[in-house]
Amino acid sequence: MKIICIGQNYRAHNAEMACNALPAEPVFFMKPDTALLRNNDPFYIPSFTDECHYEAELAVKINRVVKAIDERFARRCYDEVAVGIDFTARDRQRLCKASGLPWEVCKAFDKSTPVPNSFLRLDELGGDIDNLRFALDINGQRVQEGFSGDMIFSVDKIISYVSHFVTLKIGDIILTGTPAGVGPVKIGDRLTASLEGHVMLDFDIK
Repeated sequence: MKIICIGQNYRAHNAEMACNALPAEPVFFMKPDTALLRNNDPFYIPSFTDECHYEAELAVKINRVVKAIDERFARRCYDEVAVGIDFTARDRQRLCKASGLPWEVCKAFDKSTPVPNSFLRLDELGGDIDNLRFALDINGQRVQEGFSGDMIFSVDKIISYVSHFVTLKIGDIILTGTPAGVGPVKIGDRLTASLEGHVMLDFDIK
């Protein structure tokens, strides 16, 4: 399986990251399966970064093999959702951006993507992928809130677009972009992510 991450998909986050121009098409990059962090295991801040940021995102799990699908049929390709976190070595990302280099070193490193062992069925949450609210708390304080209806590119648009370049397979996870409010984590923090009131992640930073 693979993890497909969508960048620049919330206007407010683009503003906080000084991305002034809105993307004309979905921006995506990928992570390997070694980037997964399961079981609410602790996240260990890597030694190669001095500024590791959280980015909470709506996660969608693909349920069939998908290639070059039309957007109007994309809804058939998923039925489970969750919240995942895209940990980012922000200091290294700045260097990559400045040099025009790929982002793997700052995004795709081992254990950089906490996701829950079990996703929620979309029909249990009302069935509308464009009407979901998610949040991230650190040490009991709300730091991020997201609403899927605020995405620049919808989930169905994302799936259609990506599938024209990369075949999606059963179990692949799409992280659909992060809302505003990203920031650093430090040793001793406790992160709790929720989707429509359901706790999806609850783990420590070490």
